[in-house]
Amino acid sequence: MPRKKSSVWLRGLDLLASVMGAPPKKKATRRKTAAVKIATNATLKRAKRAPASSISSASAATQKPHSRSAQKVLPGRWLRSFHSAPPAAGHLVNHLAYALYLPASSATATGLPLVVMLHGCKQNAESFARGTRICERAERAGFAVLMPEQAKTAHAQGCWHWHDDPAHTEAPAVASLVAAMVGEYGFDAQRVYLAGISAGAGLAAALAIREPQRFAAMGLHSGPVFGAATSTMTAMSVMRRGTREDPVHLIDTRVDVNRYPGMPTIIVHGELDAVVAKRNAEQLTLEFARLNRLVDERGELRVGEQRTYSRDGADYTDYVKGGRNVVRLCVVHGLGHAWSGGDPREPFHSARGPDATAMIWNFFRYQRRKA
Repeated sequence: MPRKKSSVWLRGLDLLASVMGAPPKKKATRRKTAAVKIATNATLKRAKRAPASSISSASAATQKPHSRSAQKVLPGRWLRSFHSAPPAAGHLVNHLAYALYLPASSATATGLPLVVMLHGCKQNAESFARGTRICERAERAGFAVLMPEQAKTAHAQGCWHWHDDPAHTEAPAVASLVAAMVGEYGFDAQRVYLAGISAGAGLAAALAIREPQRFAAMGLHSGPVFGAATSTMTAMSVMRRGTREDPVHLIDTRVDVNRYPGMPTIIVHGELDAVVAKRNAEQLTLEFARLNRLVDERGELRVGEQRTYSRDGADYTDYVKGGRNVVRLCVVHGLGHAWSGGDPREPFHSARGPDATAMIWNFFRYQRRKA
């Protein structure tokens, strides 16, 4: 990325962070900094000696601005490792850190559904797991959770490169990681699901369109419209106002809709999102209604029915075919750029609105990708 554009992007992210309410960084004295380093090193040494478990207080203690002293310890296994994807020309990232949660409620990982979660900017696997409470849901429902993590060496703010050509983003590395995990642990390949927030939602959309055979359904929270941004500057414009193009035409120029196998999708967005405008969610809904061949090239309903209603502080639009909900849009009243119904102690998560984690899983659980 050219230096000039990178500087603009980082300045933009700082502005967006202030809008999103991220906690400000505090300057520390040398003495305090040294004490933090000593405490962190001691914590990491204890963590290495301890058995792998859930999101424990030891791992939480290494999260600087918003760690919690009393995080709930789950009975399952929280595993941390790295994945090396096969090298390929033009691929931005071939090595990914990841976290994997295996619920104690299942005696074996074989045959379990797998939910892949892509965090947003200024997040990591632990903070995203705590904020969404996805591991608690995994324990109750009996599925595994895979959380790829962007490297700070790839992006200083931990953002995924969602607006680039999918072949040149982290999408190939994430796809390789998912395939490796399914092969190693024996997860049910017909029940692999993909979800993300913000930049993670942008990468999830690109990944689902690039490799739909890997995923049975997708959840996009606070994400940008697909295919409209091709650079850092256009990405900022899309986030603020969506695309000026017809979203149906936009998807038709990038995907062979008649050959695309379809992708059941649930989209959640805050009504008052000042970082990624609500219009992005409305345009995403039309794009995935088109990809599932529910609307024609003019965006008019082709098959099934469209239902609109309100409940629990949110407005819904459902595209239903054969009695099955294929595409759903949920716009949460009064919500900004944050995960709906999440843990408000974590940045970019809000207690306001319906529980997005439960809503997304309830949508996923009825979907399967046929071989």
